[in-house]
Amino acid sequence: MALEIVTFGCRMNTYESEVMRREAGKAGLTELAGGAVVFNTCAVTSEAVRQAKQAIRKARRERPGARIIVTGCAAQTDPAAFAAMGEVDLVLGNEEKLAAHHYRALPDFGVNDTERVRVNDIMSVRETASHMVDAIEGRARAFVQVQNGCDHRCTFCIIPYGRGNSRSVPMGAVVEQVKRLASNGYAEIVLTGVDMTSYGADLPGRPRLGRLVKTILRQVPDVRRLRLSSIDSIEADEELVEAIASEKRLMPHLHLSLQAGDDMILKRMKRRHNRDDSIRFCAEMRRLRPGIVFGADIIAGFPTETDAMFENSLAIVEECGLTHLHVFPFSPRAGTPAARMPQLPRHVVKERAARLRAAGERAYRAHLDRTIGSRQAILVEHDGIGRTEGFTLAAIDTGAPGEIVEAVIAGHDGARLIARLPAAVAA
Repeated sequence: MALEIVTFGCRMNTYESEVMRREAGKAGLTELAGGAVVFNTCAVTSEAVRQAKQAIRKARRERPGARIIVTGCAAQTDPAAFAAMGEVDLVLGNEEKLAAHHYRALPDFGVNDTERVRVNDIMSVRETASHMVDAIEGRARAFVQVQNGCDHRCTFCIIPYGRGNSRSVPMGAVVEQVKRLASNGYAEIVLTGVDMTSYGADLPGRPRLGRLVKTILRQVPDVRRLRLSSIDSIEADEELVEAIASEKRLMPHLHLSLQAGDDMILKRMKRRHNRDDSIRFCAEMRRLRPGIVFGADIIAGFPTETDAMFENSLAIVEECGLTHLHVFPFSPRAGTPAARMPQLPRHVVKERAARLRAAGERAYRAHLDRTIGSRQAILVEHDGIGRTEGFTLAAIDTGAPGEIVEAVIAGHDGARLIARLPAAVAA
């Protein structure tokens, strides 16, 4: 394998890894003797950083002749830690990883200390280019980056220091990329960003995310399914709410950046919503789009969280009707205000994360139960596996990858739905 890209973390990294594959190829990494391995890291938790370092050491053992390059958010926020690893040949920042000239293979591949680290001040970056990607390798759906960075400073979050301040891709460039992907046969396009609901604040006329969504659906009729990645519900604009309610090609699935269900913890996190805002949003969206499915990010064991505060977070799973839960045990990140707050014992953090995950598993199973007997449009991904419009995994024994199949849900195995063609169910 001449060039291998190893991706950690979010959908943004998945998208950017495809840009990196192309740019590294332009730079000649596919022709290097011994090949190259590029790690696109995540910094959201200390565990993500640990896993990246572990993978880097393993890659060096398994491919001793390969050039190893490390980039992504963990490399951006702490380049020195990766430069100090004997296994690493080159460290690139989040901006540098998207341009071929930073990968250029110098005669010694930049082994001197000056060349080994190419990481700029991410806060100085003011624009996000539209990186055209014709395909997302091995996937039935395609991601389109519409925004990068974040202007907010949640007390637990290191991501702004890895991604920089919020900046949006101009609407015309987004529409052109969606057109290209649709013409390449992708039935589903996923819009992604670090703080996607802040889209447009830095663009002329300050268009909002809702305007972008409506424009895409109007100007690209070939897009059969348009999906949003994580959103901040408190920033959802009126046109976005209208689109969710009325645009059937906009998928009825929202992943919410909730983080907690207790008002005091939300305040200490420096979030911009309270628990009632979240409950009200989910209820209103469910009224406007019956059958909509919600996922959410929730942090367990934030500093100062009492038992009662945690119970509020636990309760919001049911009160918001959450289905796809992403639970993060709190992980102090150096340089963030939350790292300086009074910490909970690790066993308490782990126990609360386990209880949240168990609540999420019960909610997911109840969702699977409710779906039995319904008709679902399933996008086939690979090997008899697809996803419903509500992003629920489904096993289906027909259809090619990228095909949307109308099916009836005959049951589930606790992890995924069992889908059958209507004729098969009737028989």
